[in-house]
Amino acid sequence: MDSDSKKRLAAEAAIDYLEVGSIVGVGTGSTVNHFIDALARVKGKIDGAVSSSEASTARLKGHGIPVLDLNACGELGLYVDGADEATRHLHLIKGGGGALTREKIIAAASRKFVCIADDSKLVDVLGAFPLPVEVIPMARSYVARELLQRGGQPVLREGFVTDNGNLILDVHHLEILEPAALERDLNQIVGVVTNGLFAARPADALLLGGDDGVRTIDGSSGV
Repeated sequence: MDSDSKKRLAAEAAIDYLEVGSIVGVGTGSTVNHFIDALARVKGKIDGAVSSSEASTARLKGHGIPVLDLNACGELGLYVDGADEATRHLHLIKGGGGALTREKIIAAASRKFVCIADDSKLVDVLGAFPLPVEVIPMARSYVARELLQRGGQPVLREGFVTDNGNLILDVHHLEILEPAALERDLNQIVGVVTNGLFAARPADALLLGGDDGVRTIDGSSGV
C-alpha cells in the first residue's frame, strides 16, 4: 500500500472520534487534507471547525464546512492533526507545513488531540526530521546562534513566511532524548514564537495507517 493510501486510512479512522454537534479543531498537511475530505461527508454532524492554517481554511470552506474563530468557541472537544515524526510516548515533531504555532494553540485548547499519520512516521527517537522553530524575523540570527550552541544546525526555510508573518528555522542533527525539556528550553529563547515539539502537550491518541489497517496507540495503554 502506498503512503497516500495509508494516510487516508488513518484520516478516515479519526472520523469515529467526532461528537455530534461539536466544533472540531483541524490541523494542516497532506494527511489532514484526507481528514477534511472525510469530514465533508459527515459535515451535518458538526457545528463547524477551527482551522490551523489558511490552506486548511480554504479546503474546509470549499466543502461548505463553517470555519469559526477559536476565541469565540472556548474549549474544543477534539483536535485532529498529522505529524512529521511520532513516538510511542505520543511525543511529536510537527511544523513541516509551517503551521506549528496555530497547531499548538488549538492542541492546547482541545480536550482530546488525535494525531493521524502513515506508519513510516513512527520513530524510537525524535530528531531525524528537522525540528521547525518559528522565529520573529529580527531575531533570526540571534536565535540561530542559540540553536547552534544547543548542538543543532539551523537552516532558514527559504522563501517561506508563516501565516503569522514570521520565519522558520529548520534545525538539523538533533537527537531529542528529552522532548518536553527541549521544548521548554527552546521556547525560552527570546525571539522564538514556538517550536515544533509537541511533548508538553502530546497527542492523546495516534492513529497509524499501514498495510494491515489502522493501528491505534493511546495514552492510557501505550499500545
